[in-house]
Amino acid sequence: MLDDDIKQQLAAYLERVKQPFEMVASLDDGDSSKELRELLEEVQAARPDMITLRLDGNDARKPSFALAAKGTDTQLRFAAIPMGHEFTSLILALLWTGGHPPKVEADVLEQIKNLGTDLDFEVYMSLSCHNCPDVVQALSLMSIVNPRVKTTVIDGGLFQQEIEAREIMGVPTVYLNGEYFANGRMSLEEILQKVDTGAAKRDAEKLSAKAPFEVLIVGGGPAGAAAAIYAARKGIRTGVVAERFGGQVNDTLEIANYPGIPETNGPAYAAALEAHVRNYEVDIMNAQRVAELVPAAETGGLITVKLDNGGQLASRTVILATGARWRNVNVPGEQEYKTKGVAYCPHCDGPLFKGKDVAVIGGGNSGVEAAIDLAGVVKHVTVLEFLPEMKADAVLIRKLKSLPNVTIHTNAQTTEITGEGGKVSGLKFKHRGDGTDASVDLEGVFVQIGLVPNTEFLGEVVERSKFGEIVVNARGETNVPGVFAAGDCTTVPYKQIVVAAGAGSTAALSAFDFLIRTPAPASAQAEARQAVTA
Repeated sequence: MLDDDIKQQLAAYLERVKQPFEMVASLDDGDSSKELRELLEEVQAARPDMITLRLDGNDARKPSFALAAKGTDTQLRFAAIPMGHEFTSLILALLWTGGHPPKVEADVLEQIKNLGTDLDFEVYMSLSCHNCPDVVQALSLMSIVNPRVKTTVIDGGLFQQEIEAREIMGVPTVYLNGEYFANGRMSLEEILQKVDTGAAKRDAEKLSAKAPFEVLIVGGGPAGAAAAIYAARKGIRTGVVAERFGGQVNDTLEIANYPGIPETNGPAYAAALEAHVRNYEVDIMNAQRVAELVPAAETGGLITVKLDNGGQLASRTVILATGARWRNVNVPGEQEYKTKGVAYCPHCDGPLFKGKDVAVIGGGNSGVEAAIDLAGVVKHVTVLEFLPEMKADAVLIRKLKSLPNVTIHTNAQTTEITGEGGKVSGLKFKHRGDGTDASVDLEGVFVQIGLVPNTEFLGEVVERSKFGEIVVNARGETNVPGVFAAGDCTTVPYKQIVVAAGAGSTAALSAFDFLIRTPAPASAQAEARQAVTA
């Protein structure tokens, strides 16, 4: 099942296994079970002295297999053939079960170990979903570290009946103790915050106790990462507070236009960004949402960043690099049927609509690329573009028009997403040319109409454009002294990774210039001395 190169790489990874464990497979006579057995036999052959394969499992989900170190009560099961994007999840699960330490902060591991309630997770994923591995790996680690946590990883393509019974139309989707828990990409820290009721208060206290920063960056995407690297290399106290490191890059399948990197994918690039930043003395505060920015003029010295959990951070300068998110189409039915047919990631959720009729709203590059991708999986794709002509590159439009199972409507305004039985059943739109109404029966709607900046928390504190973008000059300066901004959240005309990274470095250099030209407030000097002596 694995080619020779992959087998060699697998064997090299499994050399890190320190303690024996077993894989217990539950199989039937189907082709999928034969594939899984072949995969597990190849895994076992890579490290026969440490890995035992048993074929006597009796789990109701077939094919599936459980991992357990001998003498432990690990409760991790894959109801899947974990290839594709989940092959890395399999390797990590094997290593962790075999005693190889995870690359996780010690306090996070301790938090997992101290979870005192029984948690039974079921995570539904697809092998083509690049958002799923983070969730799969986080829950796998939790079940390996804490015997009171049980995790079952389920491939929706293999267990379609469960997908339909639970009306799952977006992955990753997680159930906890039989009840819906969450949908979409989540970090380990975010999951822990949801299940550990005391985590928010502890985080707030820990964050509020930190000494003031000289540069505090809000956001961990390409702009934020570049800013952190440039600031840290100046030898100044640098912090990054972010909801998830990598930002929207995590949701990008392919990156092929970054100079010097001919081809990579979003999650890999996001991981590389974080690893690069961690090479320096940067305080990364992940899974934190900013609620408010208070300028130095109002505090009498330092800029204050208030967090959702009640904590707050202080800094002499702040760089806003909060990025952007998918824009909603804002029609009746969109919010009601999110994850029930309304989706935003064709790569993640497309396989769940195999053989079904779907629509793509948006005729730009992202919309046309989504339609081309979906056309290879679904029965039929209807593309709706608001303007008289599609805005995508000509080569993409030609490809789209060549596909036999695609219908294109330009000058079409989406008016409603309809549903039946709790999930999407159709879409209504208006022909803008003559005002006539039309509708199409379908089971999925993919919204691809651009981005909206993540700047609502700023209110009237920082000047923003009518689109919500932070107004900046060529140096990344805002209208507030000491506050800079970079990337997709700003008025920069091109929303590209390379542009954001350049803007982030510019903002950091400008912040450094501000610091050397502006005397530090007395309060900041005192707290900095106290932090050094502590």
